[in-house]
Amino acid sequence: MTQDSPETPGTRVADGADPQAPSGERTVLVLTHTGRATAVAAARELVDLLRERGLRPVMLAEEVGDIPGVGDVPVLDPDELEDSVVSGAEMVVVLGGDGTILRAAELVRHRPVPLLGVNLGHVGFLAESERDDLARTVDRIAARDYVVEERLTLDVRVLRDGEVVTTSWAVNEASVEKAERERMLEVVTEVDGRPVSVIGCDGVVMATPTGSTAYAFSAGGPVVWPEVQALLMVPISAHALFAKPLVASPGSVLAVEVLSRTAGGGVLWCDGRRTAQLPPGSRIEVTRGVHPLLLARISDGPFTDRLVAKFRLPVEGWRGPVDPLDEAADEGADGAADDRGGPSGGR
Repeated sequence: MTQDSPETPGTRVADGADPQAPSGERTVLVLTHTGRATAVAAARELVDLLRERGLRPVMLAEEVGDIPGVGDVPVLDPDELEDSVVSGAEMVVVLGGDGTILRAAELVRHRPVPLLGVNLGHVGFLAESERDDLARTVDRIAARDYVVEERLTLDVRVLRDGEVVTTSWAVNEASVEKAERERMLEVVTEVDGRPVSVIGCDGVVMATPTGSTAYAFSAGGPVVWPEVQALLMVPISAHALFAKPLVASPGSVLAVEVLSRTAGGGVLWCDGRRTAQLPPGSRIEVTRGVHPLLLARISDGPFTDRLVAKFRLPVEGWRGPVDPLDEAADEGADGAADDRGGPSGGR
């Protein structure tokens, strides 16, 4: 895994705490959705579990005040994060849903620090474990029994009259949406400098494989396995003969131009968190991000299992793949394959 060299950690931590952990001590930054009572309780438990296993928890100053009972945990001033000990943290453990994980991604975007999400939300596709598994999760962290996975991100540019006016980035998607509910957005979509189609629509989602199960999924896009390197373009409620989801190379440049004749213009949303206005004539370009998102993984199952579990897909009746040795044994015993409902033995 190739990463940019981390910046030198700063020396300031709020409340007079020593910014540098004692020699050999491992630091874990804890981020919490403090608006939920379940998250506050989980944060207290997590801090205790980390300490019991010899790890050093650190929290944001703005969150500690909402979490009574965490003791003298070192805190970071959110205004000093660029020069904080975030660079020295082994991991960021995030308590919340996917939105909280996306907020955490903003803190570590330029740093080689992985995130591990503990789901306290609903679907929680980015989360790695559930609330009931908190103790086991900390055990795995303490034993360094995890792998770090790189997720493709997006770099986004907004241009007007050929000049870059806004830059942004996304983990899940950059969505170009109509600014006014009563008006349709007219755009031309483009891949690698060549036009694909002019469409009237509610918007266009440009997503990563990670984001394929988020907004792009709701708009009718395909589910893409996270290890696939690709960029997605999915129109939203398009009035056009050809308005199909597109899957392009990770080296491609996806673009959407808001036509000058469109009324009202549009708005850009990156992960639903960062926004920019798009007057008629705006051009939005999306490329593979320079900085990948790092996610810590402790589960051993494939993405297929995660997909089935998160969406609660019906898989009753599945008996597993056919074992050729078992089939051969059946044929040897009976002289021929018996009729069990089809060529696959009813499996």
